[in-house]
Amino acid sequence: MFTYSLFKHAHVTTAVISISLFLLRMGLEFSGRPQWRKTPLRWAPHVNDTLLLSAAIALVIIGSWNPAIYHWLAAKIVLVFGYIIAGIFALRQSFSMRTRAIATILAVVQVIFIFYLAINKPAL
Repeated sequence: MFTYSLFKHAHVTTAVISISLFLLRMGLEFSGRPQWRKTPLRWAPHVNDTLLLSAAIALVIIGSWNPAIYHWLAAKIVLVFGYIIAGIFALRQSFSMRTRAIATILAVVQVIFIFYLAINKPAL
């Protein structure tokens, strides 16, 4: 059980760091400070998200959770892909600020639903 707790703590921590880094980067971007793209903020989220995904996979294996049985998990996985796509649109400079703002909002809404599913694990 200690292993599960360790991976769960790592997963929760890296999830909070992930959304925090996303919001920080978008805040800097929307406030007219694109210089963050030349700092570790450009690559640090990728390292964190790799740890986040690794912890998630470990939890699924340790918990013997099958997304076909645990529908909240399947929904969470779909929302994670949606978050990634929205994040790509939000961070890409070639899109208009309006498109990027909408993508940022969509990404945050999906994260809210991901956190809701993770906390409550409702039967869907």
